[in-house]
Amino acid sequence: MDNNDWIKQLLMVGIGTTSLVAEKLKEASDQWVKEGKINPDQAKVFVDDFMNQLKTEQGGFEKQLERQMRNILQDLGVSRQSEVDELRGRIDRLERQVRELENKLWR
Repeated sequence: MDNNDWIKQLLMVGIGTTSLVAEKLKEASDQWVKEGKINPDQAKVFVDDFMNQLKTEQGGFEKQLERQMRNILQDLGVSRQSEVDELRGRIDRLERQVRELENKLWR
């Protein structure tokens, strides 16, 4: 399994968990409304506030996971995309110089 697959699986687990929490929270708030513990407006505010907080925390978790992944890949010696791009540029310049030198020799 390559790195992208398990990263995608982790993100899907997070999305699935968030969906499940939202569903269960909605069910609980609907039950509270039926039991007269809160009114529908309070239930909506409660669910919205909780989901906003969850999304904020999830965003922080995703950033932390991304930093950890970057550190792991760096420890494994995997080059960053910017490093690969820089090397490609240097190779292109060297190939161009070699072609120019070859052309000068054949003239």
